Amino acid sequence: MLFNPASAPYAEYWLNPFKAAAASFAVDAILAPIREGSELDSVIAAQAREPNSGLIAMPDSFTIAYRLEIISLADHYRLPAIYPFRFFAEVGGLLSYGVDLVDNYRRAATYADRILKGEKPSELPVQAPVKFELVINLKTAKALGLDVPWFLQQRADEVIE
Repeated sequence: MLFNPASAPYAEYWLNPFKAAAASFAVDAILAPIREGSELDSVIAAQAREPNSGLIAMPDSFTIAYRLEIISLADHYRLPAIYPFRFFAEVGGLLSYGVDLVDNYRRAATYADRILKGEKPSELPVQAPVKFELVINLKTAKALGLDVPWFLQQRADEVIE
């Protein structure tokens, strides 16, 4: 899992389930903390040398800012990768699964409206994302020599061909 500890102080929120899931499948959970963009090539290259490996980009401002570099390096090293937001898959990432940001923004607007109309923020219920989306980039899958199962393509919110 690729992340920057400085821009992801909440990393344990993602890393603990990642480690637990890896253990349940009897695979190694390799953490890839990166502090500078100059480290990307060596870290992604090292991960690509691991047999049957892949990459997960944690949702943080670093991975978003360096998304083109991360996607390009994953492609260069033929490393399957999953990303947190649709815009990663739209620019060449293999697969993205995460919250629908537009839906979150729409729902935030209704909250702002309620506050501006006099409701106290402390009395409003806590909100959590409710809409998630799966985007698969078949062009990238083909370039990596991967066959995306039909059932997975059917479940996707968008398939980029």
